[in-house]
Amino acid sequence: MQQTDTDLAAVFADIVARRASTRAFLAEPLPRADIERALALACRAPSNCNTQPWTVAVASGATRDRLAAAISADMMRGHMAPDLPYDGRYAGVYRERQVAAAEALYGAAGIVRDDKAGRQAQFMRNYAFFGAPHVAFFFLPGGFGIREAADLGMCAQTFMLALTSMGYASCPQTALSFHPERVRAEFDIAPGAQLLFGVSFGRPDPAAPVNEARVGRDVAACTLIRED
Repeated sequence: MQQTDTDLAAVFADIVARRASTRAFLAEPLPRADIERALALACRAPSNCNTQPWTVAVASGATRDRLAAAISADMMRGHMAPDLPYDGRYAGVYRERQVAAAEALYGAAGIVRDDKAGRQAQFMRNYAFFGAPHVAFFFLPGGFGIREAADLGMCAQTFMLALTSMGYASCPQTALSFHPERVRAEFDIAPGAQLLFGVSFGRPDPAAPVNEARVGRDVAACTLIRED
């Protein structure tokens, strides 16, 4: 039976609704064919003049383990050298949303506000890729700027939606941009390429309470529609 436009819209809405930032994964690796399929779909994202300004480096197996160990050690030493500045400080409603997201995450993980050690341990799980067997690093090639960074974001979103459509999970992580030299060296990526973020992915751990964390979206405050 041929699907109608209404059917396809419902399928898409379901995929978008099911995509969430997962922070506990099963160790079992995904089939390489599925990863390649998700990457092929991601590269269908639109871009300025079809320049396709992205390099996506996926680490699995021993490569993934080496990066996890090296990046975690760098963080424990306080070493960070991101390609782009980031301080994580926001104001106004953006700060309110940041706080609400943190409360949802730590609440689901059972970590109370004054448990500094617990919060630090949860943060450091970023660098173990939350136990995911795979991690994708999204680079903006040299010579491109903020406009093309938006193209890279569309590529990453398409990648995550593709994974969701296959029953897999993902977590986009700005924290994985703090050690670009480690990733560039592992994949022999040109020095001019800028690492914007990483995406950990795999099968979600259904028994992990932290995966129950959900945050809202203030659609009315973020969208403007005029008809006059």
